[in-house]
Amino acid sequence: MDKKIIIAVDGFSSTGKSTLAKEIAKALNYIYVDTGAMYRAVTLYAINNGFVLNGVLNEDDFLKKLPSINLKFQYNTNLFRSEIYLNDVNVDEDIRSMEVSGAVSKVAALPPVREKLVEQQRSMGLDKGIVMDGRDIGTVVFPDAELKLFMTAAPSERATRRYNELKASGKAVQYEEVLKNIEERDYIDSNRQDSPLRKAEDAIEIDNTNLTREQQFNKVMDIVAGVLKSEKV
Repeated sequence: MDKKIIIAVDGFSSTGKSTLAKEIAKALNYIYVDTGAMYRAVTLYAINNGFVLNGVLNEDDFLKKLPSINLKFQYNTNLFRSEIYLNDVNVDEDIRSMEVSGAVSKVAALPPVREKLVEQQRSMGLDKGIVMDGRDIGTVVFPDAELKLFMTAAPSERATRRYNELKASGKAVQYEEVLKNIEERDYIDSNRQDSPLRKAEDAIEIDNTNLTREQQFNKVMDIVAGVLKSEKV
């Protein structure tokens, strides 16, 4: 019997981390955890409760309310995927707005927020058999993960993908706004003091600028197969 492993998928925003992680989890019958959704849900709480005004986060007052934030994933049998709930309310669609995208890096950079969510994330991987994507999974959450992937792509390509997704969902956005948001998030994520975005030394980099989803999936599954073969017990 193959030993179950932890697969960490890190990388820049809009590189398709979540899509790839979901595909891997489905193929292996593993549990998928979208850590980005967790940080977005906390950010949505901050916005909805008036802690983010004109793009400025009121850190002190927000952090006082951090203990009252409860997150959980619940599987939607109609959509065949897990959705995130914030204090028992389904916010899976609400967390995808540009307003949340514009503030999430600031919220995620706060050490108390990261400590709270990292603790939850680690508990989810105790039994392994899990695929988790985010910014610091292979470096902080699961530094001993058996397989670490680091996703990257040209900013212009990522902006195009994100712009098309938002337009397809009916949101009125400008390409320049999306590109600026991605570049700002890259800078904040890579330069924050606590758990900055960086490639783990033993991570395998996947540049998908010129890869189709199918090409990327096949490439990654070949890597997964090699790791699983080496992990047999």
